[in-house]
Amino acid sequence: MKAALISRVFLGLVVGVMVAPASRADTDTQQVYQTHCASCHGADRLGGAGPALLPGNLERLRRPDALKTIAQGRQATQMPAFGTLLSSQEISALAEMIYTPLAKTPTWGMDEIRASRIEHVKAASLPNKPVFKADPLNLFVVVEIGDHHATILDGDKFEAIARFPTRYALHGGPKFSPDGRYVYFASRDGWIAKYDIWNLTLVAEIRAGINARNLAVSSDGRFAMVANNFPHTLVALDTRDLSPIRVIDVKDDSGKSSRVSAVYDAGPRKSFVAALKDIPEVWELSYAEISPQGSEFAAPRRIKLDDYLDDFFFDPSYEHVFGSSRGGQGRVVNLNSGAKVAAVDLPGLPHLGSGITWNYQGMPVMATPNLKDGVVSVIDMGSWKIIKQVPTLGPGFFMRSHENTPYAWVDVFNGQKNRDVIQILDKKTLEIVKELKPVPGKVAAHTEFTRDGKYALVSVWENDGELVVYNASTLEVVKRIKMNKPSGKYNVFNKITRSEGTSH
Repeated sequence: MKAALISRVFLGLVVGVMVAPASRADTDTQQVYQTHCASCHGADRLGGAGPALLPGNLERLRRPDALKTIAQGRQATQMPAFGTLLSSQEISALAEMIYTPLAKTPTWGMDEIRASRIEHVKAASLPNKPVFKADPLNLFVVVEIGDHHATILDGDKFEAIARFPTRYALHGGPKFSPDGRYVYFASRDGWIAKYDIWNLTLVAEIRAGINARNLAVSSDGRFAMVANNFPHTLVALDTRDLSPIRVIDVKDDSGKSSRVSAVYDAGPRKSFVAALKDIPEVWELSYAEISPQGSEFAAPRRIKLDDYLDDFFFDPSYEHVFGSSRGGQGRVVNLNSGAKVAAVDLPGLPHLGSGITWNYQGMPVMATPNLKDGVVSVIDMGSWKIIKQVPTLGPGFFMRSHENTPYAWVDVFNGQKNRDVIQILDKKTLEIVKELKPVPGKVAAHTEFTRDGKYALVSVWENDGELVVYNASTLEVVKRIKMNKPSGKYNVFNKITRSEGTSH
């Protein structure tokens, strides 16, 4: 009981409010938590060696799975099984507790961020060349969410070079340094990690927030910017050692704060662009004028809008941002003037962040899958008019292509059925020309191409999953690589060159 009471007093001091007296059942559950969980997940549930146990951080873990994890543990992690130590009632009470919000979000500012930083090795001490013989620009970083690992995959031989543990629930896709040497990960818990691909070693980690959405890395490789849901901040980091530079509170003129939906690097503009969840604004933070020795970001440029925008797509010049509004309508905003230049009526819920581009009949077009309806929308980026709505077998999530292939690959990830199908869209005819089933009955998603576009890799999104390698011309299977729920794979060259066929 004493440990539970200490924890409640501590939590009250952290959030600056008194905590209401607990019932006997609550107190007992707190005692169980402090005895068995706090050493890894923190006395305040904010995380430690294990992830934070807060509702917003557990979006990917359903309650039945939480009960199973507590009882049976999690393979290839430090999470032990408590089924023989705790009763079913105690396990149920723990699950209920971790899905209950804290009375008030604790403080996570510059002091907490700075104190969290872990330097595993000094980057300057590492050799300045790869320790392997594979093409460093044709590597894939594969995120395996089944057991929270990442694999560095040779994109020529399709063989693993290294596999290493990551933080729980990576989110937003890894980002690369301009030369492709370093990859940066963000977890739901706000942990940011820097990994040296050339030396196959983790360099540094820092916790930039309690619940993060994603991170972006500047086109010059000097800065990382982290988008947080909790607290409502943007956090700038120095990529050399992940030391924090600035914490930016996200508020409007009235003082209303906002979650940050995502942050993007607008390379041609030398700036970061942030999408906000609760304020009808887009923020731009320039790094163009920061001297080589400097690190100070000026106040963000706030572009005020007449509606909330989310899930951004940028044209190749990054002059225009295309977002979806709460009402479902697409809005195109000129980032130079801040003016809305077009409205695009799109069905369902387009996934603009997964949009791709190509040249169609002499005009640049973008295409987006749809999270709600079975359709791919193809849009002229000159007039911002819809050219065609291409029917699909169901709502998807990812769409990918490459400059050297005539096809775009679309999944049915959000469908009630046909989730094992990848549909092949001809970029010249705008017709679905073939359907692939990597593994019948198992979810197929997230295609990515080798740097030359000759091969396409598809994830079988299951714990006993795999990567299926296709010849991108013949659409025949070349190889299967066993993986533990590979959620996404990211080709170094395609990412750092901003390939038109992949998301940025």
